[in-house]
Amino acid sequence: MADPMKIRATLQGDTVEVRVLMQHEMETGQRKDAAGKTIPAWHIQQVTATNNGKPVLSAQWGPAVSKNPFLSFKFKGGAKGDKVQITWTDNKGEKRTDEVVVS
Repeated sequence: MADPMKIRATLQGDTVEVRVLMQHEMETGQRKDAAGKTIPAWHIQQVTATNNGKPVLSAQWGPAVSKNPFLSFKFKGGAKGDKVQITWTDNKGEKRTDEVVVS
């Protein structure tokens, strides 16, 4: 399983700003290794975020996203102490979920 995501969620007025750094190789399936063989595609396909279990973001990604992707987004309706949970699923079926408390 991948390393934990680094997540920050801060309340700014009536808006929560979430910043996420994900650890993932994000291979496109087009690069070749030193022997000239194609490296198989391996990338995040689905990203979701919830605030206390309520969906606030849903995204579909493809192979064009960089290695160790950074995601930043804002949503309204959050408060200090809320739990923000981020989940990604890649094309091999691997899944990672981490959460943070809004500060």
